[in-house]
Amino acid sequence: MIFITLGSQKFQFNRLLKAIDGLCEKNIINDVFAQTGYSDYEPRNYSFKNFLDREEFQEYTDKCDIFITHGGTGAIIGAVKKGKKVIAVARLAKYDEHVDDHQLQLLEQFKELGLIYACSDCDELETALEYVKTHEFNKYESNTQTIIDSIEQFIMEI
Repeated sequence: MIFITLGSQKFQFNRLLKAIDGLCEKNIINDVFAQTGYSDYEPRNYSFKNFLDREEFQEYTDKCDIFITHGGTGAIIGAVKKGKKVIAVARLAKYDEHVDDHQLQLLEQFKELGLIYACSDCDELETALEYVKTHEFNKYESNTQTIIDSIEQFIMEI
C-alpha cells in the first residue's frame, strides 16, 4: 500500500496529487491513500481525506509499504524511523507550494544520508517507485542520546 501525506501547512500540493492520479490511471500503481492537506485537487483514482487525526495517520503509516511525502522533516523522520521506504518530492515556490525552495536542500541532505529517494520533480515518480521496491535504505539513527550525553557532560564540568 502507498500512503501519501502532504503535511498540515497551509500550502497546496496539487502537482503531486495529479501525478499520482496519472500513475493510477495508467495502472502503474494502485492501493493508494492520500492525506491531501490544503490541496484543492480531488484525486479521481485513489482514496483520500484532507486531514487525518493522529491515530489514523499512524494506522496508514504502519500499514503502508511506500510513504510518499513533501519535503517536510517531520513526516520524513517519522516514516524512516518506522523503516518505511520514503519518496519525497520538494514543494516549489514557483508553483505556490511554499514560500521558498528550502525543501530541495532538506531532501538533498536526507538523500546523502541514504534514507530516502528524493524527487526533484513529479516526472521522476515512476522511476522512484521502481527504485524503492528493490533498494535497501540506511536505517535512521537518532542523535538524541549523543546530544543528551554532551549536555550532561557539560553540566558535570561546571
